[in-house]
Amino acid sequence: MLVYVLAFIILALAALVFILFRKASRLEAELEEVLFRKKSQSVKYGKITEQFVPFLDDLPFSAENFRFLGSPIDGIAFEQDEIILCEFKAADSGLSALQQRIKKLVQEKRVKWLEFRLR
Repeated sequence: MLVYVLAFIILALAALVFILFRKASRLEAELEEVLFRKKSQSVKYGKITEQFVPFLDDLPFSAENFRFLGSPIDGIAFEQDEIILCEFKAADSGLSALQQRIKKLVQEKRVKWLEFRLR
């Protein structure tokens, strides 16, 4: 009789583990979906925000002198005595690998002027 009770308990525990494993798998999939949507929403928010940043009063250049590029950097401001390459970030987002490389090239003064004439 004890053997049957133990077998029943083991089967019940195995069934419970199986049910909990399936539930955990579903919750993990739902969490991944929520995280994906949150990241996607953050990207959309950032893209919308960067469209309006040049019109803020806090910028160190005139909005009239700004030209929007969008990618790989947001734009360029052509001031009287300098040219400013701009990347606008919202919240805690960071520079992409390409943007970091562009920043490094600018800091190393590896910027050129090209005048190309069609004939």
